[in-house]
Amino acid sequence: MIQLGSSIPAVPVTLVTKDGQDTVTADALFAGKKVVLFAVPGAFTPTCSAHHLPGFVVLADDIKAKGVDLIACISVNDAFVMRAWGEQQNAEAITMIADGAGALTKALGLEMETGDFGGLRSQRYAMIIDNGVVKQLNVEAPKQFEASKAETILAAL
Repeated sequence: MIQLGSSIPAVPVTLVTKDGQDTVTADALFAGKKVVLFAVPGAFTPTCSAHHLPGFVVLADDIKAKGVDLIACISVNDAFVMRAWGEQQNAEAITMIADGAGALTKALGLEMETGDFGGLRSQRYAMIIDNGVVKQLNVEAPKQFEASKAETILAAL
């Protein structure tokens, strides 16, 4: 698993953009920025839709007021699903990242196998990244939702 002080790897991810989608490498996306990146096991799933993403939507201005340039949500879903979920959640202030094949999730060592639930998924986590370097990493224990929620990350900033 990625550690504090480690650099984000140069792995391609798909950004959901106003005009469609764009492929970039994660290291380039986070270079020169202070970033809050949070991961969910799946778009449209209960905790993710009722609490995780909405918490960051509600607190986006407060988080950005702490010097954060980018708040990003990543999931092992395709860009079409991430777009629809972001629109449904009014997540205009959040950059939605599709990690369709789980390439970044695996490179970070934060993958989990969920079997019939959906196969390869991301563990639930949140991290603070400064100029591509991990400064804080909060990985949730299974079936928990505390360490990665927006309020916890805001307090850490």
